[in-house]
Amino acid sequence: MLHDLFPPGIQHALDLAGIFVFATAGALLAVRKNFDVFGICVLALATALGGGLFRDLVIGAVPPAAFGELSFFVTPLIAAACVFFLHPEVQRINRAINVFDAAGLALFCVTGTTKAYEFGLGLTASAALGLVTAVGGGVLRDVLANEVPSLLRDREMYAVPAIVGASMVAVSIAFEMLNAVTTAAAIITTFVLRLLAMRYHWRAPLAWNRRSSVAEEP
Repeated sequence: MLHDLFPPGIQHALDLAGIFVFATAGALLAVRKNFDVFGICVLALATALGGGLFRDLVIGAVPPAAFGELSFFVTPLIAAACVFFLHPEVQRINRAINVFDAAGLALFCVTGTTKAYEFGLGLTASAALGLVTAVGGGVLRDVLANEVPSLLRDREMYAVPAIVGASMVAVSIAFEMLNAVTTAAAIITTFVLRLLAMRYHWRAPLAWNRRSSVAEEP
């Protein structure tokens, strides 16, 4: 469906860019955890490909794109190598990486939703898999690094923008309005929401009558 809206070359380049920034984020966490080179590569691969791999297995798109396209597998390893040798410099541009990460989140929640719908899932299930595509790699990364997944402790609204973007795509499909304009609107909305959440430290609501000043359980 998306390949009908955007040229294949542009779509492929955007996918690789999203994979690269997700892999960079995973590799940086591995460095902070003092993982060795193998651990850095594993966390980079898991972060970049985990969400898409889960989606493809659920919808029956086998072999998954992560294994069917060599560039999808090599790109996280390139990102891991960059972080392995240049991590002090990469840390200094961490804010820029967060911006690109927001762009990857926006792109993947849209592409995940449309791909799931193409394989026959309903709109709600497609939107759910769009969310999984966007955040699944981060959850796998946190679990492997023995961290509380950011999806469960969403301090800066990481999942909510992805839910909004995936839902916008699902609604557009339902009303037969999915085109380049509505797709771009979903991507931009997700991207801007994520940037605003980082800028103003927005977070999803806590439990009813649970004050944000109360110390969180470790």
